[in-house]
Amino acid sequence: MSEPAFHRVLLKVSGEALLGDRGFGVDPAIVTRIAQELHDVRDLGVEVAVVVGGGNFIRGVSASALGVDRVVADHMGMLATIINALALQDALERLGSHTRVVTAIDIREIAEPFIRRRVIRHLEKGRIVVLAGGTGNPYFSTDTAAALRAMEVRAEVILKATKVDGVFDADPQKVPDAKMISRINYLEVLSRGLAVMDTTAISLCMDNNLPIIVFNLNVPGNLKRVILGEKVGSLVAR
Repeated sequence: MSEPAFHRVLLKVSGEALLGDRGFGVDPAIVTRIAQELHDVRDLGVEVAVVVGGGNFIRGVSASALGVDRVVADHMGMLATIINALALQDALERLGSHTRVVTAIDIREIAEPFIRRRVIRHLEKGRIVVLAGGTGNPYFSTDTAAALRAMEVRAEVILKATKVDGVFDADPQKVPDAKMISRINYLEVLSRGLAVMDTTAISLCMDNNLPIIVFNLNVPGNLKRVILGEKVGSLVAR
């Protein structure tokens, strides 16, 4: 078997990725499949942190547009990410992976608070760390949380899991002849307004030279292929 291309990674999983065919909530079969892929990657000796979104329950921006106070809406979204993190932890532990849920907001009865050195130590001990609660602050997305946490734990790359094969020059679900871009730099992503991650997250990665690989999580085995250095998805870098 090939050697992993990365030693420590941060995987960003949206809440919508946990939906499956449901319109709301968590599909246990999907969570189990994602957990199995993480478990397999962990078996390669790769240290894995995961940031989960909460869009399968509520999105702060969307709730705000419907009249909910934006700060309240974002706090609701943070709680949704914790629900998803607990579901993923349960699936991972049923597979035998030692897992810790770490949150940006204090909820000690069910998760550890985010302490950078402790998280790094968990990773060094081979535990999968699921990071929930975003940054703990309103007005910041889980994309930004992923960029921030990746830099804090010294991840080598952000793996942005999506439902499309990579970065396209237009939305492939709306434009049938949209073309995939195998490699693109941060400034071009920002100037063209491509939907990779939000602008704050892209700017953070650009300022700290942190690469992003965008790939399709719905293709079984793709996560492992990315970790092994295969040409899967799109690379965002300098």
